[in-house]
Amino acid sequence: MSHKQNYPKVTVIDVFKEYGRVAKKYWLSLTIATITTIVPIVSASIVAPLYYKKFFDVLTQGVTPQVATPQLIHIILFILLMNGIAWISFRVYAFAIVHIQTGIMNHLRQDAYDYIIGHSYAFFSNTFSSSLVQKINRFMRSFERVTDRFFQEIIPILVRVIGVCIVLWYIQPALTIAIIIWMIVFLALSFIFSRWKIPYDIRSAEVESRATAAMADSLSNHATIQMFNRFSHESKLFGIANTIHTKALSAKWNISNVIDAIQAILNVATEFFIFYVAIKFWGMGMISVGTFVLIQIYIIGLMSNFWAWSRILRDLYEAFADAKEAVEIMKLSHGIKDAPHAKSLTVTSGAIDFSNIGFHFNEGSGVLNDITLNIKPGERVALIGPSGAGKSTMVRLLLRLYDIQKGSISIDGQDITQISQGSLRESISFVPQDPILFHRTLKENIKYGKTDATDEEVIRAAKLAHCHEFIETLPKGYDTYVGERGIKLSGGERQRVAIARAILKNAPILVLDEATSSLDSHSEMLIQDALDVLMKNKTVVVIAHRLSTISKMNRIVVLEHGSIIEQGSHDELLKKKGLYSTLWSLQSQGFIKS
Repeated sequence: MSHKQNYPKVTVIDVFKEYGRVAKKYWLSLTIATITTIVPIVSASIVAPLYYKKFFDVLTQGVTPQVATPQLIHIILFILLMNGIAWISFRVYAFAIVHIQTGIMNHLRQDAYDYIIGHSYAFFSNTFSSSLVQKINRFMRSFERVTDRFFQEIIPILVRVIGVCIVLWYIQPALTIAIIIWMIVFLALSFIFSRWKIPYDIRSAEVESRATAAMADSLSNHATIQMFNRFSHESKLFGIANTIHTKALSAKWNISNVIDAIQAILNVATEFFIFYVAIKFWGMGMISVGTFVLIQIYIIGLMSNFWAWSRILRDLYEAFADAKEAVEIMKLSHGIKDAPHAKSLTVTSGAIDFSNIGFHFNEGSGVLNDITLNIKPGERVALIGPSGAGKSTMVRLLLRLYDIQKGSISIDGQDITQISQGSLRESISFVPQDPILFHRTLKENIKYGKTDATDEEVIRAAKLAHCHEFIETLPKGYDTYVGERGIKLSGGERQRVAIARAILKNAPILVLDEATSSLDSHSEMLIQDALDVLMKNKTVVVIAHRLSTISKMNRIVVLEHGSIIEQGSHDELLKKKGLYSTLWSLQSQGFIKS
C-alpha cells in the first residue's frame, strides 16, 4: 500500500471550484445548454399538458363531432408544435453538452496530470502510480456525472416544479400547497439520507484505490512471484484488499436500497393523497375532467422526477467522493518548489560545491552530516562507500529531488535552490544504475535526451553507446517498442540505451550511478570507451560500487555513515590502509560490497 500522505482537507466547494475554474472558459456553450434544457421542459412538460386538458374538456362538453373535430385537430397541432420545439432544443443541447463535457474533461485530466507530475520524488516514492492514474480518471469522469445530473435532471426538476406550481395555483391552490409540502419533505429526507451515505461513498472510493494499487503492485512484480512461487501468498494479500472493497461497496449499496424503500413509500402515499383530493374536487364540480387529466400528467411527471432526486443526490455525492482524492493531491503543495523569480542556471565551468550540507529522511535518522565537498570544473569524482553511506542521496540532492535541511549546494557559484529546477536538470545528464524506459520505441527513448534530435544524431549516439549493434538485429530496428519499463530488453541493453540518451543530451555535468554495472565484461570495455568520450570537458560525478570502474577518476571520495572519511586518488587511498583499501582488497578477492 502507498504511504499515507498528509493531504489537505477537501470539501464539495473545493471540488466545484476545480470544475468551475475550467468551466468558465465554456460559458457560451453552458448558456446554450441551459437554455436548450429549459425550453423542452416548458414546451413539452408544462405547456403541452394544458392542451391535453383542453382536448379532454372538448370531448366532455357534449358538443357534436362536427363541432369538436376542428377544435381537437387545432389542439393536437399545437401539441405537435410544442413537441417539435422540444425536439429541436434537445438536439441543440445534445451537441452542446458533448462539446462541453469532452472539452472540460480533457482540461481537467490535463490539469490534474500537469500538477501531479510536478510532485516531488518523495511523493512518488510513497504513492502507487496505478492509484494516481485511477484517481485522475475518476476525477475527470466525476465531472461527466455531475453535468449529466445537472442538465438532464436537476434543471428539468426545478423548471417542472415551478411551472406546475404556477399553473395549478390558478386552477386549484390547495393542490399546489399539497405538492409544495410533499416536495419539501421529500427533498429534506433525500438530503439527510445522502449526507448520511457520503462517508460510505468516500470509504468505498478509498478502498477501491487501495485494491487497485495492490493489484498493480502484484502484477508489476509478476516475475518475482513466479521465481519465489508465491502465487497463493499474493492471492491471499489481494484477497484481503478485495474483500475490504467488497464490504465497503456492499454497505454503500445496501444503504441506497434502504433510502429507495423509504422514498418509495413516501411517493406512493403522496400520489394517493393528491389523486384522492383531486377526485373529491371533481366530484364536487370544482375541477373538470381535463383538469383531472392535467393533474395526473403533472403528478406522474413530478413523481418520476422526484423518484430520481434521491439518485441524483447520491450520484452527486459519489461524484464528489470520486473527485475528492484527485483534488486532495492537486491541493497538496509540491514538495520541491522553485524560488520566486528563480533564474535559469548558467553553467560556465561546471564547478560543484557541497557546503556543510545536512539531510535526513526522518527525525533523528541522519543520512548526511555536515558534508563539504568542492568539485573543480572538469574534475571526475567518484563517490564510494557501503550501502546507506549517502552516495545516492548526495546525487539526489544535487538534482534537487530532495531539498537539503542544512547548508547549500551551488554550481558555478549559483545556489541550486535559487535557480529553476528545469534549468538545473537540463544541465545534468544522469545515468541510473537501473534505468527505466518508456513503453515507446527505441528511437523515442534515446531521443528523450534531446527531443528535437535528428535520426542521424540518434544513430550516432547509439553507436557510441554500442546500442546500434543490437538494435540493427531487431525486425523493426529503432521503431521497436521496448515494453513496459523496457522489459523486452536485457539489463545491459537498457543500460546502453540510457547511456545513448545521456550522450545525446550532452549536458555539461554528468552523473553516473554505476552505469556499467549491468554489462558483461566485453560490453563494459566498449562502453568505457564511449564514456571516456562522453566525459570529455565535463564535470563528472560517479557513484561507484565496482571499484574497478573508477581507476580513471581524478578523485575518490569515501563515505561512511553520512560523512566523508577519506578522499584522494586510487593510489593515495590504498597507501592510507583505510576503508577504501579494505573494500578494494575484498573486491579483488571476489567479494563485492555495494
